[in-house]
Amino acid sequence: MSPDSFDLTSLPALTDANDVVKAFAANPAFRAAEWEELTTEDDPWRRPVRPDDLEWLDYSKPMPAHKKLKLSALLGHRMLRNVYDAGNVHLPPRSTEVNATSAKQFHSETSRVLGALAKPILERHLFTLLEEQRPELSTVDVKTITETVRGYHEQRVARPGELFDVALRTRGRKEAATFVLLQLSAFRPAAHTAIGRAAIGEYDTAHPALRGLLLDDYRAWVDASAAYRELLSAASLVPTAGAYWQLYLGTSLGRGNLLQHYASDPSKVFELAGAYVHEKIDRAATGKRFTEVFADGFGYSGNFFGPDTGLSSAGLDELLGKLLPPLAENFGTDALAAFHRGFSDARWFAETWDADLATQLDWADKIEEYQEKAEKIDQHLTNENIEVDLDTFVETNEETSTTHVHNEHRLVMIETGQMHFWNNVTHKIQLNEGDKLLIPVSRLHGSTVLSGSCTYHQPIIPDEMLQQLL
Repeated sequence: MSPDSFDLTSLPALTDANDVVKAFAANPAFRAAEWEELTTEDDPWRRPVRPDDLEWLDYSKPMPAHKKLKLSALLGHRMLRNVYDAGNVHLPPRSTEVNATSAKQFHSETSRVLGALAKPILERHLFTLLEEQRPELSTVDVKTITETVRGYHEQRVARPGELFDVALRTRGRKEAATFVLLQLSAFRPAAHTAIGRAAIGEYDTAHPALRGLLLDDYRAWVDASAAYRELLSAASLVPTAGAYWQLYLGTSLGRGNLLQHYASDPSKVFELAGAYVHEKIDRAATGKRFTEVFADGFGYSGNFFGPDTGLSSAGLDELLGKLLPPLAENFGTDALAAFHRGFSDARWFAETWDADLATQLDWADKIEEYQEKAEKIDQHLTNENIEVDLDTFVETNEETSTTHVHNEHRLVMIETGQMHFWNNVTHKIQLNEGDKLLIPVSRLHGSTVLSGSCTYHQPIIPDEMLQQLL
């Protein structure tokens, strides 16, 4: 960008952190979704953020850990991914007038300037909570960190994650497997991009092994592109970046964003190295389980995950032997501590993601049960004459609610009209007049009105009441 091509006076007035975030999200490429934009397979730059909600969300301060699955986290990670991806090359399957317009909007100079201003605000809001989640080391040295990482590797290989068991218990196995793959596609390519970016630099003298390891990892990802396309194709999905944007969980975006956060800041190269080691362990621990879920769900028989499962205990020791001693010898305990921070942060995101995805899969597979629970709750409110906070919406034909989560438990109660309710690419759920559905806190969903108009209510159900009733 040259001074001659950009007019600073074109920027909106920005008086605080939230003004910056809202100005960035005002990019037309991030506007609320329309009815035909549940997926965007032909447009890697059309990424609905749900910007209207930014009027009441506060990004000026760090997000507490208990809000890690709430709306500000979801929208924050959507915006932050767009900030990072503004510096990456994406291409659509074919050029159209629509996606050409999206590309210009996404990569516009104004958007990149606003993104640069929003980046530290969003990173502070989303990542500060990690400081409280990191376990302390008794001693910061190569031996202690090696033992810590080795113990985690053994634990993960033995227990790869709850989500796999939940996916294989669902009644709708194809739907569950497809949704799991959507989440994998939200963070795996982003993680590889971050690792590849961190390989660019001149630091071999200070650390003889790191750049080569990162470069080899990215090269392996490039070599696996055909196998990755085959995996997606088995589920009738495409590899276009952001193709299923509305259906990515905030934690899925967050896993990729963490590595992008480290890779975008040269001062955090040692954190990136720690997160990279976690990625290697995570792939080794989960590859066979992903293959099992995808084979069961949609008949996948490829070998995309085969190379990932080969990290043995001896291989991990060899990897750590290449990485950790140069950090200690050339940069001291501060570098080792940074490595451990990156490793621990990636571990926290992986564990949070596993629990979030497992809960989403279970809820989505039991929609009929949650309709029955909604009837029970509504009957209780009526019988006991209990008043709760209530939001009412009147929407018109084809009006679409960009996917989101609620910060509390809510019922959806259709008074008049019809809507499609959705939480996956595989199917939509039709809700008609009189239908009710319980949406627990932090469960991702969206909707589109089918009738000329639709009036519906959302009673907010206190957590204590929900636990007592259910």
